[in-house]
Order: sequence, then structure tokens, then C-alpha cells
Amino acid sequence: MHSGDPLGPVRAYFENTLKVHGLTAKGVDWNSDQARALRFEQLIKIIQTTQSFSLLDYGCGYGALVDYLRKASLNFQKYIGYDILPAMVTEAKKLYREDEGIQFTTNLNEVPRVDYAIACGVFNIKLDASLDDWTHYVIDSLHSIDEHCVRGFSVNFLTRYSDPDRMRPDLYYADPCFLFDYCKNHFSRNVALLHDYNLYDFTILVRK
Repeated sequence: MHSGDPLGPVRAYFENTLKVHGLTAKGVDWNSDQARALRFEQLIKIIQTTQSFSLLDYGCGYGALVDYLRKASLNFQKYIGYDILPAMVTEAKKLYREDEGIQFTTNLNEVPRVDYAIACGVFNIKLDASLDDWTHYVIDSLHSIDEHCVRGFSVNFLTRYSDPDRMRPDLYYADPCFLFDYCKNHFSRNVALLHDYNLYDFTILVRK
């Protein structure tokens, strides 16, 4: 961040949601299991293979995407969950301790390049960070995600086209046109913008 590290307050925020709500959708600050599943449905569209693949879940929480991938019959060979919250990673490791091919970490430097990367809801909570500073943080993070994947990545955001009377100052409402243009110019010519699934957010797919 250009004016201090934004992740300290964000860690504290999610430590509280985890403590209050436990290993649930609300524990990672989603409204419901149904809303999270609908977002997962958009994000996994980046995966275009019937063969086994490796995946980075960037901002994995307690690893809920693992079960969704299995229900969707997507054959991942290796799943790596990365999260900034140590307590969340600890819980994820407990949940999937018997599963081969699944690992979790708080250290992105430990993550090798994978086929695909998915980031679900990672940038929604900005708290007191300014719009400009948080946007810089988002762009830096997108470059990091891009560097970690070979075949493509998907990411979602709350949209600036949300109803003004329902928008909150502590949330980040991204400009889908700006991010689509940025991804086209910096990551790939093959970029899709999904903004048609009846939630106040959008998903970007970057195919390499």
C-alpha cells in the first residue's frame, strides 16, 4: 500500500468474523452459502480442462472451494490455499489434514506456479483505506496472482454499479470497465467480464 499496510486491519476484521461465526460463509464474511456458491460458479469457468490440474485459491479462508470443486467434478491434482489470516489457515489444515494434494499457507513465496488461480471476495473489505490506495493494492495483487498461474485466473469484485443507497464506505466497489481494460492490456488478450448473475458484483476471467 502507498500509505501503510492495509492488511493489518483486514486481518483483525476477519479474525473477528471467524471468532463470531466459525467455519461458515459468514465466518469469511459472505452473506450466505447460496451467494458464495453462485460466485464460485462464475469463478470456476476459468477452468477449461477435463484433465487434472493444479490450483491456487488466493484468499482461501477455510478452504470451502475444495468441496465445491469436488461437487462440480473438477479433477484437481494439487490445491494450494493461501490466506493472510493464520487462524484461518490453521482451521483449513485441520479440515483437510487427511487429504493428499491439498495444502495451505500464509506465505505466498512458498506457492509454486500452478495452472489456475481463483480469488473469491478477496478485495471487498477495504475498511478505512482510500479508494485510490486500495485500487493500487488490488493492481499489485493481480500482478502477483498472474505471476503464479500458467493457464489463467479468475477474480471477483463488488461493482460500482451497486445501488448507491446500499453501498458501504468500508467496502470496495470496483470499476468493471477499468479492470477489464487493465487485464486486457497487462495480462492477456483473452479476458471475459461476467456481470449478469444477479449479484452486486462481477467476475473477470483471464485466459492465457
